[in-house]
Amino acid sequence: MEIFTDVRQANLAGPTYLTIGNLDGMHRGHLSLIEHLVLLLQSEQNQSSNAQIGLITFDPHPRTILRPELPLKILSTPEERMAEAAKAGATLGVIQPFTSEIAHLRAVEFMALLKNHLGLKHLVVGPDFALGKGRSGNVDRLAEIGRELGYELTVLSQLEWNGRPVRSSQIRQLLADGDAVSARDLLSRPYAVTGRVIQGDRRGRTIGIPTANLAVENERLLPMDGVYATRASILTPPEGRQSHFPPTHLFDSVTNLGFRPTVEGREHRFETHLLDFSHPNDPDSLYGAILRVEFIDRLRGEKRFNGLDELVRQINTDIEKARTILRQPAISK
Repeated sequence: MEIFTDVRQANLAGPTYLTIGNLDGMHRGHLSLIEHLVLLLQSEQNQSSNAQIGLITFDPHPRTILRPELPLKILSTPEERMAEAAKAGATLGVIQPFTSEIAHLRAVEFMALLKNHLGLKHLVVGPDFALGKGRSGNVDRLAEIGRELGYELTVLSQLEWNGRPVRSSQIRQLLADGDAVSARDLLSRPYAVTGRVIQGDRRGRTIGIPTANLAVENERLLPMDGVYATRASILTPPEGRQSHFPPTHLFDSVTNLGFRPTVEGREHRFETHLLDFSHPNDPDSLYGAILRVEFIDRLRGEKRFNGLDELVRQINTDIEKARTILRQPAISK
């Protein structure tokens, strides 16, 4: 996939089949836009060798610029959106910086950039889509501009899945409620968070249940506090240990989000215990690694226990429950 960090960097002849949006989470609705672009290109009788299936997403999320008083936690980074779009068939991506300059462009000015720099031929969007200053470029206006500039517009209806509208805001709410299963359903895959393993207080190893403590970017949405059945992969091993950790391997795991009230924790922690993982010659072998943790199901809320012995018994119960969930065929590896 060819990726540009500003549409003005590109100078493509096209034809380009394109979708535009925040695309946060790259959920089923977003993926349906990409899939429709693929079908459009396949239906062309005379396909050009320069034809591209592309998407434009914005960084930062426009709401953080236009409505800074409204806090927003994101479901995915622009790079993660591009990776999922590539799996669906996209060959071109633009991570467009959302600046005050871009925010003040009229819809026709922005679309002219896409025509001139990407060779835009066909735009596919959802029914509520709008761009340009004051969101003046709604679907009716974009159709008018298309007739002026020479591109076609297709508007897809709102996607629903199992009776739910598929929207990023809906997924954020499900995760805030701890409903990882429903969020996974709307995303088409488990919700995942990436972070760097940092040193914690090492209490887990003293009770025989070591954890990887993850540092996560502040703008990233974390599910509701509690204990989850998860799966973890090591995206980037610590320097010098690449041969020990195959990047494609998924470890069954249990993850705790919260303040650890039993040990009087004062900082919010993201702790993941990798099941059946051991590196006996180097217990600190994961420090510095980049882990990706997939949230499969919520096991329970955070709770204060009467001492470490009771906590350890509950953690072992959590582990066995997680193993049962992770063995289910519907979420098998």
